Amino acid sequence: MKIVVQRVKEASVKIGNEISGTINKGLLIFLGIEHEDGQEDIAWLVKKIIHLRVFPDDEGKMNLSLKDIEGELLVVSQFTLHASLKKGNRPSFTKSAKPELAKKLYEDFLETLQEGSITKIQTGRFGADMQISLINDGPLTFILDSKVKL
Repeated sequence: MKIVVQRVKEASVKIGNEISGTINKGLLIFLGIEHEDGQEDIAWLVKKIIHLRVFPDDEGKMNLSLKDIEGELLVVSQFTLHASLKKGNRPSFTKSAKPELAKKLYEDFLETLQEGSITKIQTGRFGADMQISLINDGPLTFILDSKVKL
């Protein structure tokens, strides 16, 4: 699994003319699932997300986690995170999980996050064409890959 994490002041996801999810201060997570992913990948990423110290303390240092600030999460599935652009100019998605597996792991990921005591979790809709709006705070953007646990 691969995620892009953005610290945001606010973010929302829109499907058609309807807002599917909206958050204030917290993290926007783009989640990419590949065919080799499983429960171990979910557990590792969720633990990282919940304890990631990227919010400023009283001295302005990044010392606080999402739990510490009672922040919110917006999670959006994004299969393009596993795209390959090695050959030609058109992306290849052969590493991305098939929709049946990806949807199951996406739902498992959300369930595991909920068990982690995050008070507000909003989502897009798996497989939908979505428009994302955000105000990136910092800007701070991080990429985590469960296959590269450094």
